[in-house]
Amino acid sequence: MSEQLQTPVLFVIFNRPETERRVFAEIRKARPKKLYVVADGPRPHQAGEAERCAEARAIIDEVDWDCEVIKNYSEVNLGCKIRVSSGLDWFFQNVEEGIVLEDDCLPHPSFFPYCEEMLARYRNDRRVSIISGVNLQFGRQRGEGSYYFSRMCHIWGWASWRRVWQNYDVKMATWPEFKQEDGINKIWRRWHTRRYWNKIFQRIYDNEINTWDYQLVYSIWKNDGLSVIPNVNLVSNIGFQAGGTHTQSYHKFADLPTYDLGAIKHPSVVAQDVVADEYYARNLTLFGRIWNRLKFLN
Repeated sequence: MSEQLQTPVLFVIFNRPETERRVFAEIRKARPKKLYVVADGPRPHQAGEAERCAEARAIIDEVDWDCEVIKNYSEVNLGCKIRVSSGLDWFFQNVEEGIVLEDDCLPHPSFFPYCEEMLARYRNDRRVSIISGVNLQFGRQRGEGSYYFSRMCHIWGWASWRRVWQNYDVKMATWPEFKQEDGINKIWRRWHTRRYWNKIFQRIYDNEINTWDYQLVYSIWKNDGLSVIPNVNLVSNIGFQAGGTHTQSYHKFADLPTYDLGAIKHPSVVAQDVVADEYYARNLTLFGRIWNRLKFLN
């Protein structure tokens, strides 16, 4: 039997028992001592959703290892923005640090010990804000270590600390000031990347997109934080299908294979890998234009 995971895990679920069961199977292998679960309630006019939400919640009752399960279930539908952000508020009120998985983020077994080691190593290093499980470099090795540092914040399987989450504001109240100070332009050098993020953040501020995650990116950037990115992909997003809230069409980031990270070799310096970030930014802004055509942002 593998060593039990000591780091608390937050599992965010809703109405997709098919993907949730696959993710739950990987959590079961890690056997966390504490499992926090956040669930949204069904939308009243979606036929069959109450039954699917109930089926998803029933999977949590299959915990069969030594584990304290702490549930935060909403009986009414709060939506992605409020349900996930309020769930994360609750989680980080109860823990100093933890791992977060949504019900469509399928982790490799080495994701959990990687997060645990990174959380311990950078616990008091305020340059580092988030541990990401996703690598979108498509096989390109960055630096000499098992991971590199980035300004990008991938949240398809991640870990962080209370010290970071306490800067989060779902309303992004300081955005007008940050925008006036050309905050995005100081982070990204290419005009299309600047345009992409200025547009996204403005629409979040204007409450035009029902999500929680861009606000986390904003809070990390505003506080000059870095992400830890593994040099192999550790999490596959299996949710690009009908039924996903924001992921209903297949694209190049979907269902990526995952790999064993192996023994962790630490980089010699804590500094952004600019080449890696510029590569991803080019992919992201291209993806953003495609996403616009799919009317995600319209």
